[in-house]
Amino acid sequence: MTTSAPGRAGPVPWRRIITGDDGVVVAGRAALGTTAVVAVWPPPDVAAVCAAVDDVLRTLDLQASRFRPDSELSWLHRAGGGLFAVSDGLAELLEVALAAAGWTGGRVDPTVGDALIALGYDRDFAAIDDRRGPCSPPAAPVPVPGWQQVRLDGCLLRLPRGVRLDLGATAKAAGSDRAARAAVSACRHGGGVLVSLGGDIAVGGTPPRDGWPVTVTEAPDPPPPLRAVPAGPGGTQLIRLAAGGVATSSITCRQWRRAGAVLHHIVDPATGRPASGPWRTVTVAAPTCADANAAATAAIVAGVRAEEWLAAAGLPARLVDRRGAVRYAGGWPAEPELPVPVPPGSHVYAGVRAAPRPPGQTPQPGRGLSALSSRPPRARTPGAPPERRTAGEAGP
Repeated sequence: MTTSAPGRAGPVPWRRIITGDDGVVVAGRAALGTTAVVAVWPPPDVAAVCAAVDDVLRTLDLQASRFRPDSELSWLHRAGGGLFAVSDGLAELLEVALAAAGWTGGRVDPTVGDALIALGYDRDFAAIDDRRGPCSPPAAPVPVPGWQQVRLDGCLLRLPRGVRLDLGATAKAAGSDRAARAAVSACRHGGGVLVSLGGDIAVGGTPPRDGWPVTVTEAPDPPPPLRAVPAGPGGTQLIRLAAGGVATSSITCRQWRRAGAVLHHIVDPATGRPASGPWRTVTVAAPTCADANAAATAAIVAGVRAEEWLAAAGLPARLVDRRGAVRYAGGWPAEPELPVPVPPGSHVYAGVRAAPRPPGQTPQPGRGLSALSSRPPRARTPGAPPERRTAGEAGP
């Protein structure tokens, strides 16, 4: 998880994103080292929704950032192991991370912190300097202690000495779930919301007819939403999401070089090295965004067994291999503009205290919107405002 520089005077202002649909307001701003986007209908609720999402982002950053020296997670690491009373919010994030680890068979493991540091991901991604690459080879792989070493009982955390946590595979997606719930609560006129944090998308309330349009892509800037899927590697695809969440994990965006070697941020806990399987990008739809992101990351790590694991999990997915060939699993539609089925029942929130319950979601006839985007996050300079985008280009 990345963050903007600590000590800033406040959140970056939200900016309206032009979509051509006056019935839905879309706004974006820089946040957590990427871009936050909200889509709201009816329009009068947008100010309250943005304020509610701001509160969630501020709290999430202070709880879970690996790079903020004043975050609760950094405080745990400086303490060097022991028994800690953590906040309710961080306890929830840890519960989600540990549940995701158990569900994925350890393919998503929050104890990969030292492995990432050894690879060179030791600061906010925007601050990683590739120019150090020729003279700074990556350190030898650091063994991942394993999520079973971490014990959590309510708000009491037992963290062994030498175990450094990284919640990147789950915390931002859990933040999208939190933000969507807060946004729905802030809506005074009913309606619905979509929240995207760097392409980790959660929806709540009443969706537009046929679901929220979401563009799934590997590209930093997607094409207009209704254009046919291009023939190039990976392509893009417009889907409809009526409930739950969708998230993309990829080895193509957060990359850096060390001694000429291209590294990425998805670590295989079995080796302590970047995952080396056949998939470069995996997108998953699930009952929550945290489920979707954990599953997408697990599929990258699972390699040749990804489709088998996703089938067992009962989740729809879109997988792009290293040559750009696309495969569909679990009922993910091959054609554009079709709804993605989302099965009921969260895996990562099942044992979490006060597990989120999605609000009722009944399609609203006659309400449309151009596509938003689900994609891997692209690093931003801290504090940089989102670009102005045309319809369908919301996102990082």
